[in-house]
Amino acid sequence: MDMTLVGLRVLREVAERGTFTAAAEALGYTQSAVSRQVATLEQATGAQLFDRYPGGVRLTSAGQALLRHAVTALEALEAADRELRGAQDDSGRVRLGFFPAAGPVMVARALAALRRQRPHIQVSTREGTTPSLVRALRTGALDLAVLSSRPPHRSPDMDDPPLHVEPLLEDRLALAVPAAGRFANTASVTTEQLADETWIASPAGIDEPLLGVWPGFPGRPRVQHASRDWLTKLHLVAAGLGITTVPSTMLAAVPPGVRLVGIDGVPEERRRVSLVRLPGAGRASVDAVALALREEAGVLAE
Repeated sequence: MDMTLVGLRVLREVAERGTFTAAAEALGYTQSAVSRQVATLEQATGAQLFDRYPGGVRLTSAGQALLRHAVTALEALEAADRELRGAQDDSGRVRLGFFPAAGPVMVARALAALRRQRPHIQVSTREGTTPSLVRALRTGALDLAVLSSRPPHRSPDMDDPPLHVEPLLEDRLALAVPAAGRFANTASVTTEQLADETWIASPAGIDEPLLGVWPGFPGRPRVQHASRDWLTKLHLVAAGLGITTVPSTMLAAVPPGVRLVGIDGVPEERRRVSLVRLPGAGRASVDAVALALREEAGVLAE
């Protein structure tokens, strides 16, 4: 098979980004150049590597198989390049991804503890959606990911080999309201009382659900403020500009001016926070980061 390093790098980038356009932007190529590289790889392998669908692409089974070997080959070449250049060994570097609500408390505290105990370990982080973080794991761009799931807690993807998913804690969703607002002295509210409230939520997209509005909220919620950052949403609540949801993993980061109330007449919303990685033996530095996250999850669960 006539495959080039450029073609393998393009394969990895498209698999991680989920679209030819995003891969082209990341690589500094034109979209047509990325398309040509993929077409050349498909011709060389005699197999279709991506399924095209509105909004992006997904690896086929043949694409998954080639990606596994491509990641191994590219990592080996990158290691050889570092050795020849006399670059510093990166065995202490760990790449961690996490869903947005895990960052302000769980991830920050775990990494602070890790830095005190293992200062030689260098952790780089990336916030993202579940699909984007899973793609990054598959392509070798991340070593670990902290993900959130709703019941029945299926695997985050169906590719082979199956991802190793370790549950860390059970999270509950609460409703954040202004402390000085109409619900100042209320322990719980009904959906009817929330009908005319202004919601503060994250922008919804193909890869992103509408976070900040209570799941299954009846009717059309009035979203007036949009932010992907949970702390921004909570500070907007404190300013009296609306209401939003907040996971229990973020309770320590709730600012003054915000109080939490329950919602009557709707099912309790639970999330499972899990640590996800590719199967197989990991590096000692990756295991150390996993342990720090595991210990912080234990503290939050108490």
